[in-house]
Amino acid sequence: MKRIFLTMAIAAGILVGCQNNEQNPNSEPELEAISLQKAEKQCFTNDVLEANMAMDPSLKGKMENIESFTTNYLEKIAKGEVQARLVNGKIQIPVVYHVIYRQESENLSLSVLQDQIAALNEDFNMQNPNRGAMPAEFAGVEANVNIDFVIEDVIRVKNKKKRRWSPDDSMKFSSRGGSDVVNPQEFLNIWIVNYMPYQTGQILGYAQFPGGSWSTDGVVLAHQFVGRNQRTATHEVGHYLNLRHIWGDGGCGASDFVADTPDADGNSRGCPTYPVIECGSANMTMNFMDYSDDTCMYMFTEGQKARMDAVFAPGGFRATMAD
Repeated sequence: MKRIFLTMAIAAGILVGCQNNEQNPNSEPELEAISLQKAEKQCFTNDVLEANMAMDPSLKGKMENIESFTTNYLEKIAKGEVQARLVNGKIQIPVVYHVIYRQESENLSLSVLQDQIAALNEDFNMQNPNRGAMPAEFAGVEANVNIDFVIEDVIRVKNKKKRRWSPDDSMKFSSRGGSDVVNPQEFLNIWIVNYMPYQTGQILGYAQFPGGSWSTDGVVLAHQFVGRNQRTATHEVGHYLNLRHIWGDGGCGASDFVADTPDADGNSRGCPTYPVIECGSANMTMNFMDYSDDTCMYMFTEGQKARMDAVFAPGGFRATMAD
């Protein structure tokens, strides 16, 4: 989306919580009930943003500074003043899993956790098995992000009392029955919990954008949505690396701060048949930052890669991961 406004970056939020959603005419548009069989992913960005802004009034300024840094970095790349950091080699991100469970069925095995790493590595290295369906229109902007993920550690916490979790970061603290973050400036922390209900459904996961507290930095996933064929982690890690939703969390004209992703009037559902025309162009429904079904999402763009690159650049929020 070509329109870039700094204030929209703040409106997009600090934390993103994604949930499957089936339409319910009696509920609010952003907070509908869900079904795992027929579902759309929906985020409650503004609610979490307001909560975090209330707790930390300095958060808005931090987000604005990161957006200013990103904009300046991308302008320097466009002018040839700097070279994109990821062009010459991969960045390897160590992952610390925090598996917080009540029943043994929720205590995901190492093989399942490794399968999730394999899926991330496919998606961030242009190897998703479904990318053969790529429309010719978008093939020229498909990007190999050149990020590898490896397991650094698996921390398992059995909490016999906790049947469900709220998207309030409580799972990120041992004092609240969860597990404390581990070296977030070097490691991607991923918390896996048994169940995160919302109304009559459940939340798949959520992420913290660059700029939030290091004590809560990372991604949270519900255990049902972790594994080889799941793309919730890819979507949430995209947010963790400062990507916005493909439709800019608005209608036509809203921005995700990426020039090579077309405008869209909203999120996609199911597995759309190309082309879906909105805002005068075909939607990029197969982008990982949309809400299409897992098997129908299979690409990042060069513009999204450049935006992720900015967080690893010298002075970027996650620069220590690239050292």
